[in-house]
Amino acid sequence: MKLDILAIGAHPDDVELSCSGTIAKEIANGKKVGIIDLTRGELGTRGTPEIRDQEAANAAKILGVSVRENLGFKDGFFVNDKAHQLEIIKMIRKYRPKIVLCNAITDRHIDHGKGSKLTSDACFLSGLRRIETTINGIDQEAWRPKNVYHYIQWQPITPDFVVDISGFMDKKVESVLAYSSQFFDPNSNEPKTPITSSNFLDSVTYRAADLGRLIGVDHAEGFTVERYVAVDSISDLI
Repeated sequence: MKLDILAIGAHPDDVELSCSGTIAKEIANGKKVGIIDLTRGELGTRGTPEIRDQEAANAAKILGVSVRENLGFKDGFFVNDKAHQLEIIKMIRKYRPKIVLCNAITDRHIDHGKGSKLTSDACFLSGLRRIETTINGIDQEAWRPKNVYHYIQWQPITPDFVVDISGFMDKKVESVLAYSSQFFDPNSNEPKTPITSSNFLDSVTYRAADLGRLIGVDHAEGFTVERYVAVDSISDLI
C-alpha cells in the first residue's frame, strides 16, 4: 500500500495531539494516510500497553487512516542508531510516502526530540540504495520522502507554516479523547500527570484556535521544516 502521508510518533497519542486535524483534512480530500508509533508508551504513568494499543486502534478508526503499526521500540530508552533506523527505513520503503510528519524537534519528553531526529535520519538514509532491507523475505527498493515536517507538541515552538484545520477540530478532539486512560477524568483515581489536567486538554483546542486566529481562520496546526517551503507562485500563499 502506497501512502501519501506517513505520520510517525514516539508514543501513541503524539500524532493525535499534534497533527490529527491535518490528517483528518487530508483524508477527507482523498489522501491515504498511515500512522507509525515507535513505542507502546509502556512507561506512561496511567494505563497499560494493552489499553493504549486499543486506544490507538480506536483513534485510527476515528481518523480513518489506512494503516497503523507499532514498532515496539523501548519507551524512554530507544536510541538513534543503525538498528532503530533500519526499522523505520523498512516502514518508509514499505509505504513510500511523499510526506512524513514526525515529532517536534525539541520537547519536554526526551523521546520526542529523539524520535524527531531518528525519523529524520531514517528518511534520508531510506533513499540510499546501498542500504539493503527486506520485509517478509522480499527486497525493498530505496525511497526518500519528498518532505519531512515536524509537528509541535508541548513546547510552544514557532511554526514555519500552519495548516487551516477549520471544520476538523471536532475530529481532532475525538481522536485525542480516544486515549481515555491518559487525559482528564474527574472520576479517575489514577495518579496525576502533566497531561491529565483539564487545562492540558483545553490547550489542545485553544492552541489550535490561537494559531487559527493568527491566520484568520477558526483553527490551525503548526509545523516546522528542514528546508525552505517552496511554492510555484506567490499567489499560492493564503
